[in-house]
Amino acid sequence: MRLRIDYTKPGSGELIDRLSDYIKKWRRQTVRVRNTHKVEFAGEDHVKAPGQARTPGHAQTHGQAQARTRTREADRRGGSGKKRAKTVMAHIGVSFISVIIFILITALAADLIVLHGPSKAARDRFVLTVTETSAAKFLATWFLSDDTVRGIIDGNAVVDNGEMSDPTLIKLPGSDGSDGSEGPGPNGDDTKTDINSVQLIDISGKTYKGKLLIVQNPKRVYIGTPEAYGYDRAGVTTIDMVRRDNALYGINGGGFYDTGSGNGGVPTGRENSDGIVISKGRLMWGEPGSEYEIIGINKQGILVLGKMTAQAALDSGIVEALNFGPYLVMNGEACEVRGFSEAGLNPRTAIGQRSDGAMLLLTIDGRQPSSMGATYEDLIEIMMNYGAVNAANLDGGSSTYLAQNAENGNDPQIITQCASLYGPRKMATSILVSRAEASDTGNEQKGT
Repeated sequence: MRLRIDYTKPGSGELIDRLSDYIKKWRRQTVRVRNTHKVEFAGEDHVKAPGQARTPGHAQTHGQAQARTRTREADRRGGSGKKRAKTVMAHIGVSFISVIIFILITALAADLIVLHGPSKAARDRFVLTVTETSAAKFLATWFLSDDTVRGIIDGNAVVDNGEMSDPTLIKLPGSDGSDGSEGPGPNGDDTKTDINSVQLIDISGKTYKGKLLIVQNPKRVYIGTPEAYGYDRAGVTTIDMVRRDNALYGINGGGFYDTGSGNGGVPTGRENSDGIVISKGRLMWGEPGSEYEIIGINKQGILVLGKMTAQAALDSGIVEALNFGPYLVMNGEACEVRGFSEAGLNPRTAIGQRSDGAMLLLTIDGRQPSSMGATYEDLIEIMMNYGAVNAANLDGGSSTYLAQNAENGNDPQIITQCASLYGPRKMATSILVSRAEASDTGNEQKGT
């Protein structure tokens, strides 16, 4: 249909001018739309240039236009949803980071208050607690000098009087000429005790809970080790040593070289000092001429404490040994602890021996809401209360736990709280308790 205009009629010029203005305005709007939207024509994509005329073959259908409109609306809604999701995630991330920063600031502020506050006792206990851990030592050294930290540790240490344990104070079952199947009571009275008995006791105090194992026959107690040591070797967890030997009980033993995680491949003494391990009369680690803080067991089953060389230990008949400390009880006397504040609260492990020969194996839970841990004074008090003539501290902290095997079968379980965040640690040494029927066979191998 064509539109014809009669130019001779009055007002036709005005009509033409109005139509021209309308067409120009329409073209300007069309150009803006076509420059920002992609238009599909008859099976091909084409961006229409300003002023380009449409041809019938390229005309859009009404349905196509509506479909594209719906698609654009959906895209806009999807984009809005994604933007909202990103905004929410960003807010969550900012909130999380803010909480972490707040916790760090609070912890640092608390650290500063404890370390530089008015209570010297609180400062000392905090320093002693964190410096006995592998991961938290920095909490003390960040705001205190190394000399100050060392002074606090030395000022609250257990006093080393340089004594050696006296083996004659221990009266072993059978030393009176009997067959040894029964021994004297723990107080030296006429009460008879089954030599094969093992007693498990729950221990508790103001800040701790734990377990004490009383092994009547000391020859059932020995040191568990991996097959070999070295910087390219790894240790074995205490529970795996119990399973491997089909032992009845096991606790952690001495230290091992630890830079944070530690793999138990290199035995050490306290504070990563040089280590020694003697197993079944054989020197597995250490130098014959070097002196160590010995915690050993001789052929008779007597616990031996004192500083000596590895060769001197072997010559004296020690068949099982490691080194750690400090010593807690020496020849029936409690060792003195320096300072006015108690040592730090931590998981603890200790070994002792009564006058009747019974071995005392102690584990204390720590770093738990129900059991913060024990001090050296606590260990000394427990050992003295249960009749220890000699006793020594073993490696504690994240290494501490007690593993118990089944009476019939070989399925050990950890029956105390392990403080390690990564589960049982690989150990250089453990203290194991053999089954009664294996004790004689095992001790026949010692010293060979």
